[in-house]
Amino acid sequence: MKQIYLIVFLLVSGILSAQEFTRQDTLRGSITPEREWWDLNYYDLNIKVEPSKKYISGYNIVRYKVLKPAKTLQIDLQEPLQIESVLQDGKNLKYTTEGNAHFIKLKKKQVPGEFNEIKIKYSGRPREAVRAPWDGGFSWKQDENGNPFVATSCQGLGASVWWPNKDHMYDEVDSMRISVTVPKHLVDVSNGQLEDVSEDGDFKTYHWAVKNPINNYGVNVNIGNYTHFDETYEGENGTLQLDYYVLPENLEKAKKQFVQTPMMLRAFEHWFGPYPFYEDGFKLVEVPYLGMEHQSSVTYGNKYQNGYLGRDLSGTGWGLHFDFIIIHEAGHEWFANNITYKDIADMWIHEGFTAYSENLYLDYHFGKKASAEYVIGTRANIQNDRPIIGPYDVNKEGSGDMYYKGANILHTLRQLVEDDTKWRQILRGINKEFYHKTVTTTQIENYLSKKTEKDLSAFFNQYLRTTMIPELEYKIENGSITYRYVDIVDDFDMPVKAFVNGSETWLFPSKEWKSEQLNGNEVIFDKNFYIKTNKI
Repeated sequence: MKQIYLIVFLLVSGILSAQEFTRQDTLRGSITPEREWWDLNYYDLNIKVEPSKKYISGYNIVRYKVLKPAKTLQIDLQEPLQIESVLQDGKNLKYTTEGNAHFIKLKKKQVPGEFNEIKIKYSGRPREAVRAPWDGGFSWKQDENGNPFVATSCQGLGASVWWPNKDHMYDEVDSMRISVTVPKHLVDVSNGQLEDVSEDGDFKTYHWAVKNPINNYGVNVNIGNYTHFDETYEGENGTLQLDYYVLPENLEKAKKQFVQTPMMLRAFEHWFGPYPFYEDGFKLVEVPYLGMEHQSSVTYGNKYQNGYLGRDLSGTGWGLHFDFIIIHEAGHEWFANNITYKDIADMWIHEGFTAYSENLYLDYHFGKKASAEYVIGTRANIQNDRPIIGPYDVNKEGSGDMYYKGANILHTLRQLVEDDTKWRQILRGINKEFYHKTVTTTQIENYLSKKTEKDLSAFFNQYLRTTMIPELEYKIENGSITYRYVDIVDDFDMPVKAFVNGSETWLFPSKEWKSEQLNGNEVIFDKNFYIKTNKI
């Protein structure tokens, strides 16, 4: 989860200044030649965390499949962490460093189709999060009893802020093992299922296994004086293990608040299809920051209350009927962790669909009226400061409007489908079509156009690639209505539902004026469509 409140951008002379991108932006955000020749297969991440020193050390073994011959491989690790050595087949490899990108010179012939490994040893004091999760890194905190309370968060910033990896979203590792060594009076909770706990003197190592593909920022470390409780959920794909890790002083509050977890699963499995990671289970883990969508290890810091830290982001009252962090961050299991953007410029695929999941949760448990009121209420948070889609290949996201403008785009599309059964099939189908895959906006657009049987190219160009909200100008004279759209892209002609003296009718505006007879003089436009109206 990134910042959901209004994001303020630098304005120069009233115009958004052009972003200047650096070589580091390109190395981080593009599929460089040193990345594209190899495909991730497996990570074996093993680190020791020493909270008293704010220090970590360890290694990552990277297994990959060779796609074509090459001699140089890019691994990312951010300062101030330092690589100590890189080995392949027991032989030390040389490497050059350019900022956070490290170019490893391979000795072994890289034969297409073969699987190889490199082992990267590293250590140091990782970047400390200033305002997790928005300015991420390691959060080194203490609980109320003085015990270390430590967690990682790194969306956008990159997982290479705390461990060496191929830090680009287009290539997800197929599976991984995460071994975390901590002082023995503490517990580590990471992704997947706990396989083993080993003890060595004053330390314990927690060994976690992830069986499904996982994106880099979804990997996490959470360390604290945790207590654990669990339950099982009988879902569409069988029995799902639900594990909860919280501080002991919050155990009773957690048992009451976390009853929303199976409620979330019922709603989202209904709308989106089976939970995508049955083999890895589902965890809620208390952390010293607000929360984040780490795959199968969702972090929670909403202080055991409904709303967003007790506030309703829609202003309608419906936002207080659910715990925002449980519902929103778990919604990302379908949109972010199952379906993952290839480039952060398309981050709306994560955040637009997941913000929309909030009102589908309400739809399932409280009805369609509650759902509509909530999502319409969130329009007050939309700024239309810049397009939702950002620049590609430089690790730069688009506008923060990707949340609630994204949700309202999808809500509007639901109205155009005019068939909730079909709409549900489309949402479930998208999770099946792109199951455990990385995607582009174009793929999502094409899928929705195909399944809705509508050409949505102008629709998406309007809402994703401009800041203009279609404005419907109209006038009523002598029992007829004359109307047109302004502030639209070429070919935008979205129909709109209206009510004339209480009777439903459809209008089909375009940029040209149209007129038609009405059976009355009172026209109310359906608020479920994200447009402006202007009676002239």
